[in-house]
Amino acid sequence: IEYLWNEEEQDEGTKVALEDLHEMDEIGAMASVFGMYYDSTFMNKRKKMRTGFSGLEWVTSTLENPKDCFDMFRMSKDLFYRLHDVLVSSYGLKSTKKMGSVESLAMFLWMVGAPQSVRQAENRFERSAETISRKFNDVLHCLYKLSADIVKPKDPEFKDVHPKLKSARYSPHFDNCIGAIDGIHIPVIVPASKVLQHVGRHGYSTQNVLAICDFDMRFIFAVAGWPGSAHDMRVFNDAIRKYGDKFPHPPPGKFYLVDSGYPNRPGYLAPYRGTKYHLLEYRQGPRPSGKKEVFNYVHSSLRNVIERSFGVLKMKWRILSGVPSYPMTKQSKIILACMALHNFIRESAMRDTDFDMCDSDENYMPMPPPPSWTH
Repeated sequence: IEYLWNEEEQDEGTKVALEDLHEMDEIGAMASVFGMYYDSTFMNKRKKMRTGFSGLEWVTSTLENPKDCFDMFRMSKDLFYRLHDVLVSSYGLKSTKKMGSVESLAMFLWMVGAPQSVRQAENRFERSAETISRKFNDVLHCLYKLSADIVKPKDPEFKDVHPKLKSARYSPHFDNCIGAIDGIHIPVIVPASKVLQHVGRHGYSTQNVLAICDFDMRFIFAVAGWPGSAHDMRVFNDAIRKYGDKFPHPPPGKFYLVDSGYPNRPGYLAPYRGTKYHLLEYRQGPRPSGKKEVFNYVHSSLRNVIERSFGVLKMKWRILSGVPSYPMTKQSKIILACMALHNFIRESAMRDTDFDMCDSDENYMPMPPPPSWTH
């Protein structure tokens, strides 16, 4: 009875019945009160509150506004539909009674781009948490399969010299350079029992992701899943051993640029140790002098393509600033799916604000905002 009295939605008839309860027969009173409570609670339920747009209506409206489309889905309308058609025709993305394929893809891009949590998506798309999670996983699975086909070299034999390397600044010494290798630490949330092994030099839990990119800022190889405490060389050596048939080994005479954390050996060119290296050191100090400094300056100028690629990746897909507490295998798939999206956009040859800024200024370094979202 006290519970019923405190319900805010009880009508006046129920309150009157409670006030007169001492004058009524106990059994009859309770039956009367229950009848009014049942009627007001179950027979006259309010309709589900709706926002201005349903999920699909919001997606359709957003796609028609170029600025909103890029802000919400990180790509243009034309590219969105091109990606949608590829996922439907080649990677098994399907519509269901619960949610169509267009809405599913838009929801995924919105969630990994902003990022947004499952609860926020549940509210925005007016779907159950179960539907949101299932559709997110469906799109993730398709993009993960796409990553196997798109995160790889366009030319496995690396026959052509990239136009960037033909300038007097780099030619002929770097004509045979085919890309850059580095690791990136992606913040993740892991079970308490695995925190220690995932905390590296940054002081928080991460995955150490190995990546190789070419001079078009495309990722041509990536391995995710290693805990943050693993050294870059351990990840690198394991990748060559475990994925030897897929690893884009440099052909004889060709080489990748690596930082001083990797050994200097055929196929992998590292800078001089003990000599200033990073571009910021040169920009804030005197011009490079001596063969070692000049070499390191040119090496750093070229190798920063991997840092700029990471910058665009994290600036566009901000879920990578702090991957939620999904199972670790799912976290790895999200990272690789974002790399697939990165390459798909880059290969489209369509204008993209984030890539355009890098193309117009080779010294531009995308700086993603600090993590501000927690799951």
